[in-house]
Amino acid sequence: MNLSLELAVATALVVLTIFIHLGGIALLLALLRRHRGRRTVRTLWHEGLGILGAAGGLFVLHALEIWLYAGFYIAVEALRSFEAALYFSTSSYTTVGYGDVVLDERWRLLGAIEGANGLILLGWSTAFFVAIVGRIRGLENEVQALP
Repeated sequence: MNLSLELAVATALVVLTIFIHLGGIALLLALLRRHRGRRTVRTLWHEGLGILGAAGGLFVLHALEIWLYAGFYIAVEALRSFEAALYFSTSSYTTVGYGDVVLDERWRLLGAIEGANGLILLGWSTAFFVAIVGRIRGLENEVQALP
């Protein structure tokens, strides 16, 4: 395997997952704003539903990105089955990296880059989620300040 080809593919997958993530976060923000705008009186229950939706949306986003890598591993025959590819991709993306399933030697650098990519995207999601959950804290403070 040509190292420059592997790096080019890795770069393309990283860029693609970043754009998927950016689009997903933008969509989640729009949905959360719409959800929030529907009510004139904000309640903890209403805000809690927004947080639940954000958590689910982030999970779906990461699943799409993991499946993208898994699909690529199958397409280039770096792994033998989709189950193995999905397992490997999930453990790499989440930086767990068990090591019981390994990529074909031609693509092992891509697996390591997937781990770095996943770490960054999971961090981005964590920052987004903390900001969303922070809204609940603001609402709790508003409720406590009421007479």
